[in-house]
Amino acid sequence: MSLTEIRCDVAIIGSGPGGYVAAIRCAQYGLHTVIIDRGPWGGTCLNVGCIPSKAIIHAAERFAGVADADELRQFGIAASPPTIDFAATSAWKDGIVGRLTGGVDQLLRGAGATQLRGNATIVDGKTVRVETNDGTTMVTTRNLVIATGSESVELPHLPFGGAVLSSTTALALTELPSSLVVVGAGYIGLELGIAFRKLGVQVTVVEMADTILPQYDRAMTAPVSKRLEALGIAMLLATTASSHHVGQLTVTTAAGETTDIEAERVLVTVGRRPLITGTGVDSLELAMNGGSIAIDDRCRTSMTGVFAIGDVTGEPMLAHRAAAQGELVAAVLAGRQRSWDKRVIPEVCFTDPEIVSVGITPDRATADGIEIVVGTFSLAANGRAMTLDRTDGFARVVARADNQLVLGVQVVGGAVSELAAGLALAVEMGATLVDLTETVHPHPTLSEAIAEAALQAAGHPLHGPRARRPR
Repeated sequence: MSLTEIRCDVAIIGSGPGGYVAAIRCAQYGLHTVIIDRGPWGGTCLNVGCIPSKAIIHAAERFAGVADADELRQFGIAASPPTIDFAATSAWKDGIVGRLTGGVDQLLRGAGATQLRGNATIVDGKTVRVETNDGTTMVTTRNLVIATGSESVELPHLPFGGAVLSSTTALALTELPSSLVVVGAGYIGLELGIAFRKLGVQVTVVEMADTILPQYDRAMTAPVSKRLEALGIAMLLATTASSHHVGQLTVTTAAGETTDIEAERVLVTVGRRPLITGTGVDSLELAMNGGSIAIDDRCRTSMTGVFAIGDVTGEPMLAHRAAAQGELVAAVLAGRQRSWDKRVIPEVCFTDPEIVSVGITPDRATADGIEIVVGTFSLAANGRAMTLDRTDGFARVVARADNQLVLGVQVVGGAVSELAAGLALAVEMGATLVDLTETVHPHPTLSEAIAEAALQAAGHPLHGPRARRPR
């Protein structure tokens, strides 16, 4: 086995949305850049997270749309009961992932970044040892960017393996189980649980808390809860899971009652944690925020020349946050005067219905002592939602009471994820209620619900029961 050496300006460990974006930008700025990853380019999000999960969610939606004879009948459509070859579905999903990973590879090459595939171990703030198939490569760098991402949290009494799945192994299935128990009612568990239910799998969700999706308020989660019930997903809240054996999962209620439920497979989705173990980060003795690396507004760690971006820096663990941090770090390393001054990081939950949250909620504003006005508009009164046969959900606009500055927007409904960027732009640019109400929203679209919510918050709703003369 050979020993080689590389000297560079920037070494980046991890090729997820944060790492590969940082590498492309650094190389474009003329910095000699080396990006290192042990797996396919694109990291968790592209390979075993965001992209494959959304592909399966879409396939499940298509299948369920044909399988529900009663729903089709109202449109005057009759169809034979469908069947599914899940191996073919999985292959289609893998094809999407393959095209995207190939695209990242080409982007990195086109920018002039050096790609190094292997297991990286940080020796010190300037040196990384990489074990490749051809031997060992020692990378000496002026600047180090840690973008190692995150990993699924494993429960001691339900270790991953065999019938107990992480989100990664669940997305790698080529056969559908007859029954699936999802442990954890966060966004990952519910997104996948809903998808598998639509594919015909018997699904039960076990959650220790007494509510689903704890990062959202009850108004936002209520439509999702109603949809879970309609889909026939059994919800066991205030319940803990203990052990899995011979197709059965033992659970215990808050009252102490223990029972076994059918579970050919168990999907554990109780959270993710920064991936630090085995990377050599511990040897740097960096300042930490709990289990994540502490950074400043330029993504600098407590050690000079060492930066960290993405999930390894903690919540919110979102691909678009990581990518934005990647661009920021590249600009800082290129000598640009940049700092993190984003007002909002939009959150999207791809459940059914979908949830979009931008900025702060009414509860958060009240807790912060901000006097607000709130406008809400039901999608049941939106023409486009009616034509999509998805009237569950609403739009909500939160603004300051004194100057009507928009502080947050939340939307729950079918296919509302595509509204997220526009809502983020409104908050990022400092829009007021007047800016929203005076913007012409195309008809018929779901976006009209945003304008209607803003009108209500401003005190003069148009299409609503409290419509009155505008001031």
